[in-house]
Amino acid sequence: MSLTEKQAFLVLNALPNIGPVNVRRLLDQFGDDPCAVLDASASELERVKGVGPTISRSVTAWADRVDLEREEERLVHAKARFVTCRDENYPALLRELYDPPIGLYQKGDYEFIRPGVAVVGSRKTTLYGQKVARTLARELTQAGFCIVSGLARGIDTAAHEGSLEAGGPTVGVLGTGMDIIYPPENLDLYRQVKAHGAVVSEFPFGRRADRQSFAMRNRIVAGMSVAVVVVESDKAGGSMITARFAGEQGRQLFAVPGRIDQPTSAGCHQLIRDGASLVTCVDDILAEFSYLDGLAPTPVAASTNGPIDAGPPMSSIEAKVMTGFSGGARLVADELAEITGESIAEINTALMMLELQRRIAKQPDGRFEAV
Repeated sequence: MSLTEKQAFLVLNALPNIGPVNVRRLLDQFGDDPCAVLDASASELERVKGVGPTISRSVTAWADRVDLEREEERLVHAKARFVTCRDENYPALLRELYDPPIGLYQKGDYEFIRPGVAVVGSRKTTLYGQKVARTLARELTQAGFCIVSGLARGIDTAAHEGSLEAGGPTVGVLGTGMDIIYPPENLDLYRQVKAHGAVVSEFPFGRRADRQSFAMRNRIVAGMSVAVVVVESDKAGGSMITARFAGEQGRQLFAVPGRIDQPTSAGCHQLIRDGASLVTCVDDILAEFSYLDGLAPTPVAASTNGPIDAGPPMSSIEAKVMTGFSGGARLVADELAEITGESIAEINTALMMLELQRRIAKQPDGRFEAV
C-alpha cells in the first residue's frame, strides 16, 4: 500500500508500543522519511538503538495494527485534523524537545501564533487557587499570550475559563484521544476552548487516560509554552511533573505561594525554594519577559466577556468579615467573630449576605472561603 507522508506519520503515531523517542530514532535512521520506516525490514529496524523485536514486529505489521482508513474517517467525522511536525502550523517550540510528538490531532483553527504560557495546578483546589488561576489567565491573555493547560478539573479549568473571559485564545492539551472527554463535566468547556483556540492530543482515537498518558500530556503542555505557572499543587501532584519538564526544556518556571498549612500549596513552596520565580500578580510574570526582545507580545484590547462588576457596596460589618478571608483563609463563623469582635448573629447575617453576593462560598466542611 502506497502512503502519503501525512498518512505514514499518522500510522507511526498510532502504532502501539513504540513511543516518541523510538519513532524519532527510526526517522533519524531512515532519512527523516516516515514512509521508509514503514517499508523497512525487521532486521533494518532492529539496527536502531532501542528497537527490538517487539517494536520491529509492530512496524512491519502496521497494516494489521492500525486501521488507517478508519482513523482518517474519524478525523473527518470529528472535524479534526492531524498536524504533522512538518506542517507550518505545528507548534514551533515543540520541535525543540528531545521527544517531540511527530503529530498532533487538533480541533479548532488556532495556529499557535502567540507565545504560550501554561497555567497548571491541582485538581483538588481551593477557591483562592481558582481565583488566582482565572485572574492570571485572563490578564495574560489580555497581555497577548495564549493560555495552555490540560482541560482537567480545578486549576486547569479555571485557567481556561479566565482566558475565555478575555476572549481567548486558549489551548487544551488532552491526555486521551480526541473522542474522549475527560473529565466528562468539562464537555462545554472543551467546546468553548475549541471555538476560541484549539484542543490537541498526540494520542489516536480511543486512547483512554492512564498515568503514562497524563505524563506525556504534561510534557506537551510545558513544551509548547515559553513559561509554566504553577498555581496550586501538592508535592506529588501532576503539576510538579509539568514543572520538571519545564526545567528540562529550559522554560521559565513560576509558582504562586499559598497558605503554609494548605497541602495544595506545598508543591508551589517547594518549587520556589528550588528557584522558581514567585508570582503575586501578572506583573511578576511580565517583568521577566520585558527584557527579552520579541518575546512579550503586543497587548490586546479587553474583551466584553470579562468578569462581572464587583457588585453592590458592602456594609461595614461585611467589609470587616471579608478582611478575615485575606490570604486565602478558610474560616467558620466563630473564628470570624473572634477576628472582627462582632457577635455571632451579626457574623451569620454578614456571611449570608456575602454568600448571596457571591463574594464567598461555603465548603463541604462548613468553612467559608473568599471567591
